[in-house]
Amino acid sequence: MRFTKMQAYGNDYVYIDAINQKLDNLNELAKFVTDRHFAIGSDGMVLICSSDVADFRMRIFNPDGTEAEMCGNAIRSVGKYVYDHKLTDKTTLKIETLGGIKTLDLEVTNGVVTNIRANISKPIFDSKLIPVNTTKDKFIMEDVKILDKTFKLSSLSWGNPHTVLFVDDVDNFDVAKYGPAIENNREVFPNRTNVTFAQIVSDNYIKIREWERGTGETIGCGTGCSTAVVIASELGLTKRKCQVEQIGGILEIEYALNGELFMKGPSNFVFESEIDVSHIMGGEK
Repeated sequence: MRFTKMQAYGNDYVYIDAINQKLDNLNELAKFVTDRHFAIGSDGMVLICSSDVADFRMRIFNPDGTEAEMCGNAIRSVGKYVYDHKLTDKTTLKIETLGGIKTLDLEVTNGVVTNIRANISKPIFDSKLIPVNTTKDKFIMEDVKILDKTFKLSSLSWGNPHTVLFVDDVDNFDVAKYGPAIENNREVFPNRTNVTFAQIVSDNYIKIREWERGTGETIGCGTGCSTAVVIASELGLTKRKCQVEQIGGILEIEYALNGELFMKGPSNFVFESEIDVSHIMGGEK
């Protein structure tokens, strides 16, 4: 099986061309191509598939083998993959995901994609759809006791739940302590949530650290960056267009007046290779 490891300014994923390869037993395959099993440092597996309603379909799997709905970083790298691998010559693409159809605009330099602007559509605020345990329609800046502290948490979704809390000094915050405690707090989140810890540096600059459900702390998360900007701008703490600094680099996030969310940043190939997965796929390679 051929695969490509890509970094989308935050998340590392294994990308697989599922248009030209037949794949079986996807849940076990997703577990195998992560740092926990194959040691290639992946946050998950992304399949690039054909689509009847868009240019391509993206399926994304978590390290535990479960299928996820959407990831902004993963979608941006899909755009680079399909263009640079000559699966398309379009520079505007529609990508089908379980979280809906998303749009990409590709910047190309010397025949290679160097920057990707993704419209990941409007965030979901409806607490019944996120979901969180609350009687309120929106879960914004709600007091929640986590271990020894009470935090003000806000949640929304683009197809996968994201929670943000604002801290004064994100660099010295104990992410490893509070991240999993928030992710697994079933009294608040019936479904496990991704957690963004955010520091507002100025009205157009935010710093984050991201605790990703099922994975732990990551070097970045495009949707986490977006969540921080949406909530901060909704509260009047920042402008609607911000740079968001994560360990993996800076993303440009714009929360448009019509509610749509755009993220812009580069993506990089790390390596391409082949692995023998016949023991997983019953002889398919």
